[in-house]
Amino acid sequence: MNYLQKWQSKNGLLADGIVGKKTLLKMQEVFGIASKEATAHFAAQVSHETANFKYGIESLNYSSNRLVTIFRKYFTPYSAQHYHRQAQKIANRVYANRMGNGDEASGDGWKYRGRGAIQLTGKNNYAAFSEFTGCDFVNNPDAVLDYYFETALWYFEYRAIWMYTHRVDKVSISRVTKLINGGYNGLDHRSALTYKYYSYLTR
Repeated sequence: MNYLQKWQSKNGLLADGIVGKKTLLKMQEVFGIASKEATAHFAAQVSHETANFKYGIESLNYSSNRLVTIFRKYFTPYSAQHYHRQAQKIANRVYANRMGNGDEASGDGWKYRGRGAIQLTGKNNYAAFSEFTGCDFVNNPDAVLDYYFETALWYFEYRAIWMYTHRVDKVSISRVTKLINGGYNGLDHRSALTYKYYSYLTR
């Protein structure tokens, strides 16, 4: 079962892994989301980030060619060859010396790689989520997976993303995407999902 199916089963829904009207309404109810618009934004962004709720942890198992494409700042065609398909080394390099992480040798990049429905990343975010929940995720980062959807709800609150979810339009979807992604990767897919989920909630 993927993460959505587990959540559906826990909340008395058919565990089919499909985001339909019943699932969306249950998300709005259980998570206390303020509106149908905000629910559509939330579900669409989480669905995109997790490949339809399939993934809960960042793999970073990239080829050398892919590394140069998506992490150009950190790799040259030559250096990328030494990181080819070595996920732990890749994480330690690309996440080093930022987001509260130590240097590449510290191992923090791998320890605090993306987990949860919004891919909580970096020691600072793990510490902030720990403070919010009262659980120690800094020393036990894998425990974040037990709070799969909660990480996303917290992140929407922490980054003040909800303020851009009052409408479903091109501008709002772009703003939400930028706050979650840091750019606009996958914007077309995120947009399509947001409009689709909103249509389910309003028909």
